[in-house]
Amino acid sequence: MTIVPVRHPWRWVASVVILVLLAMLVNSLLFSHVVRGGVREGRFQWGVVGHYLFVAPVLRGITVTLELTVIAMVAGVLIGILLAVMRLSPSRLLSGAAWVYIWFFRGTPVLVQLFFWYLGIAYLYQHLTLGVPFGPALLTFNSNTLITTFVAGALGLSFNEGAYMAEIVRAGIISVDEGQSEAAASLGMSKRQMLRRIILPQAMRVIIPPTGNETISMLKTTSLVSTIAVVDLFQATQSIASTTYQVVPLLMVASLWYLFFTSIMTIGQYYVERYYARGSARQLPPTPLQRLRQALRRQPAVPVPTLASAVPIHHEGVM
Repeated sequence: MTIVPVRHPWRWVASVVILVLLAMLVNSLLFSHVVRGGVREGRFQWGVVGHYLFVAPVLRGITVTLELTVIAMVAGVLIGILLAVMRLSPSRLLSGAAWVYIWFFRGTPVLVQLFFWYLGIAYLYQHLTLGVPFGPALLTFNSNTLITTFVAGALGLSFNEGAYMAEIVRAGIISVDEGQSEAAASLGMSKRQMLRRIILPQAMRVIIPPTGNETISMLKTTSLVSTIAVVDLFQATQSIASTTYQVVPLLMVASLWYLFFTSIMTIGQYYVERYYARGSARQLPPTPLQRLRQALRRQPAVPVPTLASAVPIHHEGVM
């Protein structure tokens, strides 16, 4: 019997279409030209992009972007853990307060929250005091001096991220079987020990993937702080573009840096997810480096045993 492989003609058609589109894209990016002001130059002006890729203002903007990302995510994770525990508390006051926080910060745009921290706090409270509630003030701060543009951006991003992280952490905690908590309680563990040693380590498998996505999203969301005069990566490139009139090349500079850092974060997220997947799968998926080594390693083809070779046939003589 002859085995005829299943044919997939539409796969070949789709492959050809993709290859043609890819060739057109490469040609447009690298080899196409356009006439501007009587001068023939590359359409995407890669020379201009390379010139501004590592200038000092752009590098300083990158530093501000990364600082805001780290501050917002660390604060957001801590706020999210606290709110998630409060949401799961049997106390209606704690659960209700956490719900109101999440409802407010998820229900208003992050851009509005940034402007509120930048303009609203100084408008509502010209001075911020620290002291005994309903009693004398021990320290008094000027709002305009205390809440700078950078602080306003960090506060707005952190409090907004805390609301989303609260739901992510809560989903991870709920995903852990209740029998784990009962077994930990039978061993005499307190609720704090139970949460730190039993529940959270198992919940990390559910928490890590969306947290990685939130981190990547936060890196890009930091570009909104340019609206409140924070000189981040996006604002730095736009400031240069306003003086050189090279708007599109500077947008490409910002895009390339965002793509670079999001790619690094994506790789890091893959390895962190792989680390916390231990125990949930019998065999972990190979890493990109392992896949590359397998592809480069030449392995001899293993012959597939046929029925005739697999089952020995004994010929007996005819009596």
